[in-house]
Amino acid sequence: MENITGKRALVTGGARGLGKAIAFALAKEGVHIAITGRNESSLKDTAAELAQLGTEVTYAVFDVSDYSAVQREVERLQENFGGFDILINNAGVSSFSSVLDMKVDDWTSIININLLGTYFVTKAVLPQLIEKNRGDIVMVSSTAGLNGAATTSAYSASKFGVIGFADSLMREVRKNNIRVCTLMPSTIASDMSKDLGLTDGDPEKVLQPEDFAELVIANLKLPRRAMLKSASLWSTNP
Repeated sequence: MENITGKRALVTGGARGLGKAIAFALAKEGVHIAITGRNESSLKDTAAELAQLGTEVTYAVFDVSDYSAVQREVERLQENFGGFDILINNAGVSSFSSVLDMKVDDWTSIININLLGTYFVTKAVLPQLIEKNRGDIVMVSSTAGLNGAATTSAYSASKFGVIGFADSLMREVRKNNIRVCTLMPSTIASDMSKDLGLTDGDPEKVLQPEDFAELVIANLKLPRRAMLKSASLWSTNP
């Protein structure tokens, strides 16, 4: 088993929902945490909660789809926080509409945040992992990245893209002792899913953010040669 205590993790979209649950699960394992997001108030509140667990915590405010901001803030975090051992690419957005009805700006925004944002943050963090010759990168995709559905064209395209990006990256950096894993959950009772009305009905039939966070931790603790390349995690509801 890998010992992750004392490691340093960057969690994008870490102020709320799924990212917050992952950050708390990491902090409980003794991992030092940097969270990112677009809302400074939410980041500040979450950072204060995380600090109560006795771990080092910091945050950075930026939009992952803005490459200049990503470069600037990741560099600042690395200088002030001591670099990273783990990257959790969690930041994401979604909305659903038919191809004809969805506005071009909305379609583009989903791709920019979910796919390009994942690429931008990875590109900013990767050089120091290569220099260390060690690291873990976890990509949060979705079962929507395995199968499309009516009204999910933008979201599915972005999550399909994340899977392809991660698979290519894994083949590039495994020689550097860097593990890349893609996790593909179905509906999770996250803030985003609740806002979209996807979690109506029996809450026991929908994955909770804490359930997914446990999978992230379990995966990071696997022996280095045993880390999953990818894993799907389904709710019991269709």
